[in-house]
Amino acid sequence: MTRTYEENLKELKDLIRTLESGAVPLEEMLVHYERGMELICSCEKMLESAELKIVLLQES
Repeated sequence: MTRTYEENLKELKDLIRTLESGAVPLEEMLVHYERGMELICSCEKMLESAELKIVLLQES
């Protein structure tokens, strides 16, 4: 199932809050950090795709 940009962004914000709280052990923080990086990449790809669609629509 493909997640939406908004779902990914919400999860990323939740991860950031968790990391900033300092209430999780280092190993868990690393897992959260890795997941956060995956979410950032996914969001960037979605934004790039949306931008490309807008450019193509403007050109036609």
